[in-house]
Amino acid sequence: MQKIDSHQHFWQYNPVKDAWITNDMAVIQRDFYPEDSEPLLAAYSMDGCIAVQASQSEAETDFLLELASQNPFIKGVVGWIDLQADNLEERLQHYKQYPALKGFRHVLQAEAGEFMLGDNFMRGIAMLQSHGFTYDVLITHNQLSHALQLVAAFPQQPFVIDHLAKPAIKQGEIAQWEAGIRAIAAHQHVYCKVSGFCTEADWANWQTEDIKTYLDVVFDAFGTERLMFGSDWPVCLLAGGYGKTVQVLEQYLAAFPEAEQAQFWGGNAAKFYQFDIN
Repeated sequence: MQKIDSHQHFWQYNPVKDAWITNDMAVIQRDFYPEDSEPLLAAYSMDGCIAVQASQSEAETDFLLELASQNPFIKGVVGWIDLQADNLEERLQHYKQYPALKGFRHVLQAEAGEFMLGDNFMRGIAMLQSHGFTYDVLITHNQLSHALQLVAAFPQQPFVIDHLAKPAIKQGEIAQWEAGIRAIAAHQHVYCKVSGFCTEADWANWQTEDIKTYLDVVFDAFGTERLMFGSDWPVCLLAGGYGKTVQVLEQYLAAFPEAEQAQFWGGNAAKFYQFDIN
């Protein structure tokens, strides 16, 4: 079984650029490079990863592409580009020359829900579709209704929901999130990353049972053919770390047929981001 971590970050920490990393996140207030990640991937039998943007600049995209060129275990990059820019077509043409660049992401969780339905943003999504790029949807559970309208408008565009759309696990709230997840999962061109759940729970005290109900929903809604594993490393270090994240999912999937486990752990990421898993 080939395994891919579909969601890792690398960064050169800067307290201004990375102001989202607040003082209660001291453990990740430092640089993270592929040499930090590679031993973890090996320890948990991962065959590679997808590097996902954390900063909103083309410099970030170029940084990740450079890392990918030097580290073959980085199977793809999800970068950032200004989807509202007048010269977006030109910039997309520029980035087409990099096979490692699979798609793009904007930090929609920091925007009002209406932002993703704006004319300029949607024009940008339409251009991604024409160039064959994927789009990672980073939202909170409160933005699912807007994201539903976005994905419905582009039935040919490959979308993946990051971090289960960040349900309020710590608060134990599920009903509204579940309704939104099931509605968006009804669109067959939308995938979902089972990632980031530990940091939506009580960082210091979460247990597997706190997560299981949310896993039940996404596995029922998307099926194993549209879910993929993501660690959200190094952010997961805030709430249990890499090993605990993997362990929860290994236990959950233990009773699933091996073919379905293989889809979840690697096959779906390879299909979605279009890379050779070997």
